[in-house]
Amino acid sequence: MFTKAKQQLDLYFKNELDVFDLPLSLRGTDFQKSVWQKLQDIPFGKTISYLTLSKQIGDVKAIRAVASTNGKNRFCIIIPCHRVIGTDGSLTGYAGDLWRKKWLLEHELKRTSIQTELF
Repeated sequence: MFTKAKQQLDLYFKNELDVFDLPLSLRGTDFQKSVWQKLQDIPFGKTISYLTLSKQIGDVKAIRAVASTNGKNRFCIIIPCHRVIGTDGSLTGYAGDLWRKKWLLEHELKRTSIQTELF
């Protein structure tokens, strides 16, 4: 499992992998698991707001709980919590520091831009 995770992370950082295929053991409440599942639905190179994520979960008032759960994600990058931003487009909240969140988003955007140019 460790070898497969390392291989996929290496491919991600080489811009050769968009979606991870790893069996993850998500431990948390049903609510937390539902948030982490929704995070995996955010396409590579795209972002959504915490408000939008709350709406997708089915409770617009749960925005703080969604943000808190996002911060408890143990599988950063693999479960792309970095793709969630503020409603105003700002980079907010990231356990790995905002400069890393910015780097990850720019990394994915670079790949997305290259793919668009090729097609």
